[in-house]
Amino acid sequence: MHALTSPTLRGGLHVAALLAVACISQFAQVPQAFAQASAKPAVGEVEFARGAGVAQTPGGTPRIMGKGLALNEGDRLTTSDGATAIVKLQDGTRMTVRPNSELIMQTYKFKEGAPDNSMVMQLLRGGFRAITGLISKGSADAARIQTSTATIGIRGTDFDARVCGPECRAESAKVVDKPKPNAVLASAKLVSATGDIYAVDGAGLKRHVVDGGSVYPGETVQTGPDAKVVLAFRDESRLTLGANTQFRVDSFVFDKQNPSDGRFLVTLLQGSLRALTGLIGKTNHGNVGFTTATATIGIRGTGLDMDCASAGACSFFTWLGTIEVKPNGETALQVLEAGQGLYVSATGIAPLTAPTLDNLPRPDRVPVNTDQLFSTGTAPADGDGLFVYVRDGHIQITSSSEVLDLGRGETGYAGADGHTGRPLDFPLFIQNDPVLMPNTPNPGVIDMLQNGTGTKAYCL
Repeated sequence: MHALTSPTLRGGLHVAALLAVACISQFAQVPQAFAQASAKPAVGEVEFARGAGVAQTPGGTPRIMGKGLALNEGDRLTTSDGATAIVKLQDGTRMTVRPNSELIMQTYKFKEGAPDNSMVMQLLRGGFRAITGLISKGSADAARIQTSTATIGIRGTDFDARVCGPECRAESAKVVDKPKPNAVLASAKLVSATGDIYAVDGAGLKRHVVDGGSVYPGETVQTGPDAKVVLAFRDESRLTLGANTQFRVDSFVFDKQNPSDGRFLVTLLQGSLRALTGLIGKTNHGNVGFTTATATIGIRGTGLDMDCASAGACSFFTWLGTIEVKPNGETALQVLEAGQGLYVSATGIAPLTAPTLDNLPRPDRVPVNTDQLFSTGTAPADGDGLFVYVRDGHIQITSSSEVLDLGRGETGYAGADGHTGRPLDFPLFIQNDPVLMPNTPNPGVIDMLQNGTGTKAYCL
């Protein structure tokens, strides 16, 4: 083989011409001539490649992508029609670069445990499937992808991103399946968050959450010292959590078409909250309940405070509507009208005449963009622009004029005009995507089984 002398590859130019050089057979190895040394340590490597693809450092010679090829900061990764490449980066990030794609690894800085790790990439065309690593888990602003229409902020995520034109519509037109609804699965999302906030699922898995992040049924929200946050629920309920609070969503069920069938059951394990109940409470207040260590609370379309900062003692105060307080071990209910409160502890019960949580903002006075957080049907499923599908985690799409937060199971869109939103249904080119996931075991074998390619040209 001879060293390549092609100029910088743009728009896939010359890539197809490299196919014969790229892989002689299914088990072709990458020649040393293309494993060029870099002045900086490699930031990752190619784990699998199919078809013709190259990596090129600015000013350098194009290097054919094959298994084991070292990747450098600044590399431009280009794939031709029908080609894919799976790459692994130092922090554990894995990406499958789609066919007809161009991705620049603009900056990459990683040292395990360091506070200033960062990753910035540019997606010029095409797309990728990604499972992100330690960089995105360390800081909410450490990892992002720039495109011509919007910037993708990565919050520790398993997601797909694709810059679409007519080719995406053509792929969707070939799919015979019906599209699935693009529903928002989260019970609530974070608004006006300050300080450290975490969500812990039923298995004990703990994750850091920031503005726009999702909370799901069964999860416990934990706030650190000096932290506070508003939880905006899909039924328009809102809760302000104070510092050193643990709050669990026991059950949340809501269908906008049938709010009276919904269910809103939560527990304040410790700490403080201010709550404004939403559509479930307005249509069927019997399906809304708050539990604490000293009492359970029923509501009648309500704004209330709950302060359980002291062990074995809680204060309850209502500033809107009516609440029913049932102290543990008691059979009688204490009914509190607006402006009334109750202190309940193991040693007794006493009335309150003033709220104890005026240091926290009332949730009805905090601006919340419900459409941004939860609405679907606000974007096309087949438009030109950026599409992002989140399998798990949190993605924030920032366009020239709008911000869109996506959680688990959501697909979002950003157009060239700056408009963002969620399609009503999954785009079919996303729903039926045949491209290998980056964590696929034995990708070469799976790829051959899927595509029936036998011993055609590969770089395994």
